[in-house]
Amino acid sequence: MKSYKNLYPHITSFANLDLAWLKARRGKRHKPAVARFEFNAEGELFQLQRELQNHIYQPGAYRSFFIQDTKKRKISAAPFRDRVVHLFCFNAKTE
Repeated sequence: MKSYKNLYPHITSFANLDLAWLKARRGKRHKPAVARFEFNAEGELFQLQRELQNHIYQPGAYRSFFIQDTKKRKISAAPFRDRVVHLFCFNAKTE
């Protein structure tokens, strides 16, 4: 197995966060939480970057609701800011 060292500074780059934000907002630009984030996107991304680099990032509270598909299901949705971090961690580039 190949081992990599000192990746965290590369992973927490602004470019990776920006890419994650673009992916997180895809198909959701009409939602109020996305619009609030987008109003100050650069500031929000820099704040997320600082929190991740200083290891002080704390996820927000999930919002739960029910949907009726073939049966009733409980859905728990993360805040938009956390969705950016989820995609950021999943799709981080280390080049």
